[in-house]
Amino acid sequence: MNPKIELTFASGLRSILRQDPDVIMVGEIRDAETAEIAIQAALTGHLVFSTLHTNDSFGAVSRLLDFGIEPFLVSSSILAVLAQRLVRKLCPDCKEPYMPSAVELSRLGLTPGEIPNAIYRGKGCRLCRNTGYKGRIAIQELMVMDDEVRALVMQNSDGATLRRHCTAGGMKLLRQDGTDRVIAGETSVSELLRVTQEDIA
Repeated sequence: MNPKIELTFASGLRSILRQDPDVIMVGEIRDAETAEIAIQAALTGHLVFSTLHTNDSFGAVSRLLDFGIEPFLVSSSILAVLAQRLVRKLCPDCKEPYMPSAVELSRLGLTPGEIPNAIYRGKGCRLCRNTGYKGRIAIQELMVMDDEVRALVMQNSDGATLRRHCTAGGMKLLRQDGTDRVIAGETSVSELLRVTQEDIA
């Protein structure tokens, strides 16, 4: 992007649309003009993939509304919103089992009886440079825009209302997906709490 020569996300997206593609990837929706063009492209039969910087999947709807996009356009154009975070993966050479404290378990929404296997943490070794971690994995939450969610968006509902509705329908949140990764021995409790600290509900 080079605003000095008017090469912006919006102008680039307009040029792409002139080529009549079936699928469009917009690196990031960062302003109202880009959001409007992406929404219009989605409404005219294009499959649009893009990113928004929000805390969770529900925040994407609020962000588009903040850009000035009408609720009926948001509800009509979005198929689904996937939120993800990267967590460090436990080093397979030095991870060790341990019993997490009651405080750690409660923050994950678990009780000792709900842990089928051992919980692991990184001890640190030469292969992981004494960090206890090696590589990263994604934890995710997927909000699918069904008719009920669309109706809530049309009513200008906030993120908390969308969250309550979706979780009541069985949607798995970031923290819950991460908890499954902890139980599977892929990451640690402390790492999960570090990357989802603002998602405590």
